Amino acid sequence: MFSMKKISAVMVAGALALSLGACSSSNETASPGKKEEATGYPTKAITVVAPSGAGGGWDLTARAFTKVLGETKIVEQPLTVENKPGGGGAVFMAEYATQQVENNDMLFVNSPPIVINNLKKEGNSPYGYKNTTPLAQLTKDFGAIVVKADSKFTDLKSVLEEVKKDPSKLTFAGGSAPGSMDHLISILPAYKYGVDPTKVKYVSYDGGGEAITALLGGNADVIGTDASSVKEFLKAGKVRVLAITSTERLAGDFKDVPTAKEQGVDAEFTIWRGVFGPEKMSKEAKVYWEQAIDKLVNSSEWKKEVETQGWELEYKNSSDFKKFLDEQESQVQQLLKALGMQK
Repeated sequence: MFSMKKISAVMVAGALALSLGACSSSNETASPGKKEEATGYPTKAITVVAPSGAGGGWDLTARAFTKVLGETKIVEQPLTVENKPGGGGAVFMAEYATQQVENNDMLFVNSPPIVINNLKKEGNSPYGYKNTTPLAQLTKDFGAIVVKADSKFTDLKSVLEEVKKDPSKLTFAGGSAPGSMDHLISILPAYKYGVDPTKVKYVSYDGGGEAITALLGGNADVIGTDASSVKEFLKAGKVRVLAITSTERLAGDFKDVPTAKEQGVDAEFTIWRGVFGPEKMSKEAKVYWEQAIDKLVNSSEWKKEVETQGWELEYKNSSDFKKFLDEQESQVQQLLKALGMQK
């Protein structure tokens, strides 16, 4: 009933393809024959929020997104990134869904936690992707189980054996709240290995960057995070990546890192990242961003940026992203129920 492959599908794709049908109910409807560009949107600087601290997957995605849009002149208005950490994205969502509901000039990036936080029991958020206008899925990434370079652990099973003997002995950490994405990446291999996931000690931080700092500072033994976030630390020799949750080995800097499945642990986990607008985004703004993002993902500059960051390009437009999120919501509910974390 609960398989790692389902988890992969769930989270992976998962979840969050925010595409809100509510946007169609916008009060701003163009008259017949009137061009969407008539009012000249956007007329102000655009803010793209990463609802986490600096250095994690959301932050890197937001900065890559704004960088390429600006450099290619696809968007001519200034673009800035703002970090708003707290509760694995839940704090920002509460503000966005209530105070920024019509703010066409503020977008944000997210991933499966936008679905998970709304459905889980602990740290539950009353707001989720249905309180937004999903604009596009941009990329996919994979989970990574990571230790310090000088750790005594040299492979995934050595960690799991230690956890199996005493689940509370090691401290796992991640850049999202309990029951959210990094937590699931951390505990799923243990769950598959026969360990009660509720017994594993997990400490949450506001973003992958803070989780890595905790690991390097000796405040955590292992972190579960997205592979792209640890790429530079791996190249610098500061961390050892024990496993990647992809179906096959990754290329480039991760070519020597085995998958969890290679090590006998069938824990596949895919992470998607996407861009969202406010629930009551105007029709004009929605059309503008759909067109701008379509140009972005087809540009050579974006493809190069995705490769540089160690991500994989997986684009879904607003409509497809919305359908995907709707499908994944029920799957996430099943996952959380299996872990005893559903609300």
